[in-house]
Amino acid sequence: MAEAVLQARGLHSFYGDSHILHGVDFTLGRGEAVGLMGRNGMGKSTLLKSLVNVVTPREGEVTAFGRPTRGMKIHDVARLGIAYVPEGRGIFPNLSVRENLTVAARPSLDGRRDWTYERVLQTFPRLAERLNHGGQQLSGGEQQMLTIGRALMTNPQILILDEATEGLAPLIAREIWRIVRVIRESGIATVLVDKNWKAVSELTDRNVILVKGRVVFEGSGEALRAQPSLLAEYLGV
Repeated sequence: MAEAVLQARGLHSFYGDSHILHGVDFTLGRGEAVGLMGRNGMGKSTLLKSLVNVVTPREGEVTAFGRPTRGMKIHDVARLGIAYVPEGRGIFPNLSVRENLTVAARPSLDGRRDWTYERVLQTFPRLAERLNHGGQQLSGGEQQMLTIGRALMTNPQILILDEATEGLAPLIAREIWRIVRVIRESGIATVLVDKNWKAVSELTDRNVILVKGRVVFEGSGEALRAQPSLLAEYLGV
């Protein structure tokens, strides 16, 4: 495996008294793409939030680029080079597409600006046609593109994408998968969550399945597809 840029060991995360993650280990290598799978309510989003301190684990440790993140503010974790695209998108509805993108623009920690405003618009031609539209005027697919584009404007080394194509029409979903492929080919380490396990597994190096907050499978897409009984039991397909 490539050098680990994001690593979790023994995570136990809670919502109030509800114990969601039960000793989860998770590793993301430099430039690697990992799919995180499981039925609804199995802890996927909680794991993502625990990795970036949106949820603070009660036990366990997360390190990003070798630095422990316990006690860090969420924005400090982001400044390490991690872009988190949550479920629900979270664009600024009263800002234009142009403003949503430029407000996030910054170089990486080492000063690189690989993802410029121009490169983002080349990657998302639909956004280039809607620069003066307000965020609330965009379709769901366009909002998802804007959220991902805004994340890229921070020049991250890691992109965490929760429910990449949820609620999107098939044609728009295919465009999102094309964009995700471009992103991972650019060298950004990526964590993907989506209900379309086939699309995810075609893009990823490894896949992790969570069941009730525990890792029950970790392996390649090929290994996953070779176990239909596992797919039926844990993913319902």
